[in-house]
Amino acid sequence: MTKNTEKRSWLSRLLRDRRGNFGMMTALVFPVMLAAGGVAIDLTKMVMIKAELQDATDAAALAAASSLANDGKTVAQAKELAMRFLKSQMTTGGSANAEGEHEDKDKNDYSTSTVIDIKETVLSGTAKSFQVDVATSYTLDFNPFTRLLGQTSTQMHARSTAESGTAEKKQSVSMFLVLDQSGSMSFITNEKDPTPNKKCQNHTSSNWYTANLKETSPCYISKIAALKTAVASLVTQLNTADPDKKYVRTGAVSYNDKMLTTVDLAWGTAGALAYVNAIAAVPQGGTDSSGAFAQGLKKVKDTAEDTIHKNKSGQTPTRFIVFMTDGENTHYNGSPNDTKSDEETKKSCQAAREAKIEVYAVAFMAPKRGQDLLRACATTGSNYFEATNMAGLVSAFKEIGSRTAAAVARLTK
Repeated sequence: MTKNTEKRSWLSRLLRDRRGNFGMMTALVFPVMLAAGGVAIDLTKMVMIKAELQDATDAAALAAASSLANDGKTVAQAKELAMRFLKSQMTTGGSANAEGEHEDKDKNDYSTSTVIDIKETVLSGTAKSFQVDVATSYTLDFNPFTRLLGQTSTQMHARSTAESGTAEKKQSVSMFLVLDQSGSMSFITNEKDPTPNKKCQNHTSSNWYTANLKETSPCYISKIAALKTAVASLVTQLNTADPDKKYVRTGAVSYNDKMLTTVDLAWGTAGALAYVNAIAAVPQGGTDSSGAFAQGLKKVKDTAEDTIHKNKSGQTPTRFIVFMTDGENTHYNGSPNDTKSDEETKKSCQAAREAKIEVYAVAFMAPKRGQDLLRACATTGSNYFEATNMAGLVSAFKEIGSRTAAAVARLTK
């Protein structure tokens, strides 16, 4: 065999040998697969951080706008507050604060990447309106796999605008309280009465039917007493915002296994608060929220409210219902029925939603079915509160009062 023949034979065998194809294909494709995986991870991070960034600018803008209208802050103080809110939101957990997220910590110095602009407009008299714009950016470093594609980082942006106004720009409000005063509202919370050596009837689900229940110490605060404290917290917010009783009208109705008496809407909060404080210290009866909620809806929906507000403040009121229960419906129109009241209450809640009436719902140490009903009635998820103790209940009512109090800061973009 000649040398040329040997060379052709060797080359032919090499061309026919495919044993190394998989290795070569892997060597070519593997970096692409790694880069694709890296992109998928970084895209997920980008979505999460973008949401966190937007939440942070929303919170900062709202905080600044509210402080200008409610707390008399100067523009400089409001800007400082907005920056603190934004930094707090972005540095207390979440995707944007993940360990090792970016190599250069100076890349995300919010003091330099954030622009806060506040526009103050003088209206009639001493009234002012404010517009707060907060814009910021965040640099996300890509992971090593994504960097195989040649790009090391990307920058994300978020912007929020909030508006508010001082006294003469306050929002008119018609609010109706729909409150549970069934027998279980006599039961104790986990909060002790601070009065030294005080004894009382500590009602619970296990001793509720005990005749002449013995007074014992320590004395625990009952659910109904906690509710009275919570309502007082809510009306304090409204009274502070509307000391002249020019913008806020409130009313109330309560229920056990049927709708009880009603106090109609009136200027200020005195009538509603007096009504709540007059509820018996040891309520009785089952639970049926349907009639009371329908009554609250009827009262706050009444078109006469428009005329009443316009005659005094020149505004059309924003309407609210505050709906609270500690249990689940057991009756309907005074008769045992564990389904009908839920059905009818939900119909009224839907009617409120269609009428643009905002419903706040507070489940106070309530079982799941009661929680589910209130969750369904709340206008949005943030309008639903689940209080497991007295402190939680007071906090929920205070938050509702704060949100609905006069100088409302609202997102416009």
